[in-house]
Amino acid sequence: MQNVESIIHARWIIPVEPEQTFYENYSLVIEQGKILDILATKKCHKKYQSAIEHHLNTHALIPGFINTHTHAAMNLMRGIADDLPLMEWLSEHIWPVEAKYVDYQFVKDGTTLAIAEMLRCGTTTFNDMYFFPDAAAKAAQEAGIRACVGLIVIDFPSAWGKDSDDYLHKGLQLHEQYRNHPLITTALAPHAPYTVSDEPLKKIQSYAEKLEIPIHMHLHETADELQQAIANDGMRPIERMEKLGLLSPFLMAVHMTQIDDKDYKQLKRYGVNIIYCPESNLKLASGFCPIAELHKHKINIAIGTDGAASNNDLDMLSEMRTAALLAKAIAKDPSAVPAHQALSMATINGAKALGLDHLTGSLKKGKVADITAINLDSIETQPVFEPISSIVYSSNREQISDVWIQGKHLLNNRKLTTIDEKQIKQTAREWGEKLSHI
Repeated sequence: MQNVESIIHARWIIPVEPEQTFYENYSLVIEQGKILDILATKKCHKKYQSAIEHHLNTHALIPGFINTHTHAAMNLMRGIADDLPLMEWLSEHIWPVEAKYVDYQFVKDGTTLAIAEMLRCGTTTFNDMYFFPDAAAKAAQEAGIRACVGLIVIDFPSAWGKDSDDYLHKGLQLHEQYRNHPLITTALAPHAPYTVSDEPLKKIQSYAEKLEIPIHMHLHETADELQQAIANDGMRPIERMEKLGLLSPFLMAVHMTQIDDKDYKQLKRYGVNIIYCPESNLKLASGFCPIAELHKHKINIAIGTDGAASNNDLDMLSEMRTAALLAKAIAKDPSAVPAHQALSMATINGAKALGLDHLTGSLKKGKVADITAINLDSIETQPVFEPISSIVYSSNREQISDVWIQGKHLLNNRKLTTIDEKQIKQTAREWGEKLSHI
């Protein structure tokens, strides 16, 4: 018998790779934070033993969700300005609040609140874009969650930077600080085509290639964005990005609700990753990303929630279901984006977009033990004929019982182990009081 760090015995294990696969009455063996083995429970009892064994006889194990687009600190602005068009929402409500209140502590507290919510939703990795990325990285490090921290760049000044060069300088310093961190990576994060001019974008493209890190950017989010871009530049934003050299496998293009036939060819040719945020797009009436058609073109699509100020939650289960259902309606095809494909979009596809698929995104021997357990023994998910479909179409975040990141148990039977729930709720209430007076 081999002694190991821990063992999880589960009713089902859904590895995601290969697709449409699940194993029944299987066990997952963890050693030094990695997946050592996945095998039938009967065989596991004969081969391995551990002082830490979890018996989840009504649960499915899946790779932890990868939320590929967040503005985590904006959890402190949840519900502050609802039911408004995007530019009115931004210019008349969000930007004034940010100008008055956003600082290091705001971002640290807001990101910690977001991390607490994400862990309780089964998320093990998030890709962030916001001011004071050093505060977001610190919050992620303290909580023990995997994070890709966006090195934000915009043309105009804020509390974080005075101009695009200042943003880049501070961002590159942060990249160097976390260059070898086991949980924290970085991405260059120009906010959008309408907030970043050509020269900073050229520098960003050069740094992305040099450092081999992703570029995380809002693109083709609304019809208004395209119309203004054509009026100002004489070209669509994606054409401008091509001209500047930003279209590549490094690019994570967020939203992409406005796509024409030429765009499909460009996205495929350059290997661009699409980050789909269906519920935020719906709430802001931004449009629909045609993911079924993108799948036909073999373009990688991952899922993000966007920030809680425009969603208003960070629930990847809900986001995954909405993505699948919307795809069917848009394509007028009930077979478009089946359950297993939706689960891939919420896990391994996000890992691919972030360049982390060698580490996480699926349950395979040698990958890190980033795992989410979902209890399917509830009224809402009975009976279970096919566990992947039950997870995508029937389950809710209250059924997520446990989360492990790199083998560490961060959510234990719905209880956070690295975040003080009482304290973070109190802190959020205090920020709510401040922000309500603007």
